[in-house]
Amino acid sequence: MGKFILRRLAVSIFILFAVSIIIFCATLLLPGSPAEAILGQQATPERIAALEAEMNLDKPPVERYFLWLGGVFAGDFGTSTSTGGPVSDLLGEPLVNSLVLMALAALFSIPLGIFVGIYSAWWRGYKRDTTITWITLILAAMPEFVIGIALITLFATSVFQVLPAVTMNPPGSHVWEYPSQLVLPTLTLTLVVSPYIARMTRATMIETLDSGYVEMARLKGVPERRVIFGHALPHAVGPIAQVVAIQLAWLAGGIVVVEYLFRYPGLGVALIDAVNYRDVQVVQAVSLLIAAVYVVVNLLADIIGILANPKLRSNS
Repeated sequence: MGKFILRRLAVSIFILFAVSIIIFCATLLLPGSPAEAILGQQATPERIAALEAEMNLDKPPVERYFLWLGGVFAGDFGTSTSTGGPVSDLLGEPLVNSLVLMALAALFSIPLGIFVGIYSAWWRGYKRDTTITWITLILAAMPEFVIGIALITLFATSVFQVLPAVTMNPPGSHVWEYPSQLVLPTLTLTLVVSPYIARMTRATMIETLDSGYVEMARLKGVPERRVIFGHALPHAVGPIAQVVAIQLAWLAGGIVVVEYLFRYPGLGVALIDAVNYRDVQVVQAVSLLIAAVYVVVNLLADIIGILANPKLRSNS
């Protein structure tokens, strides 16, 4: 088990290293000079040259990459061209806001998806199972921005008008101090993530319910509720945990669209604004943070899958 974790950790570090190269090379293609963006109307050739030297922009790309990577390891993501301050100070609050939204989405989508999947597997072949299957299939096929726009239309504009369509917390306050503004973004992410969890839970539970040890438990007269939750569900935890982790990893990237749709002050809005303002350092930092979350969650998914499956645990 320890060797497996070390191997996966080494692969994860290599992936992050490769992603950092891609991110750095991609930002090199962005037009404009960060030094000119910082100086604005005060940009003269002398000042631009001095600031480029201070920001290491006059050095070759390879040297600049390793200087940037060294700064990342030291917690220094560079200087924002839009604010002129450290990127770490600019992204502190958006990172916390995004983590809050991801945590809320996971808190609702994981239990909902597992419960719906178990319920559908319990009543497989009946109309209620067919209905759930079609609903989850339709939701899984819809992009997150379509679901978000539908919820805005239903609850924030022309129909009920009970929830705010965008996030507008006053300056100096935290977004979670106004719970009503969190409802629509959280509900959007929940409706995007939970169908995948429900469908995987249903498929895994059906396969487990058809296994020999479950049939033996039924022949012994064990109640069906105990068969499902005491015998079938523990053996289905591995695949379910992996698909849950994959969906949580998707949240790290998919949250960008939802945050921009609701103007939620998280990493998604910070990334899009940074691209619009050609704020290269912020683009690099946000992209690397999102990639790091994705890789770490996938690593945890592999570890959980091994721990939940005795066969894989013995082989590793």
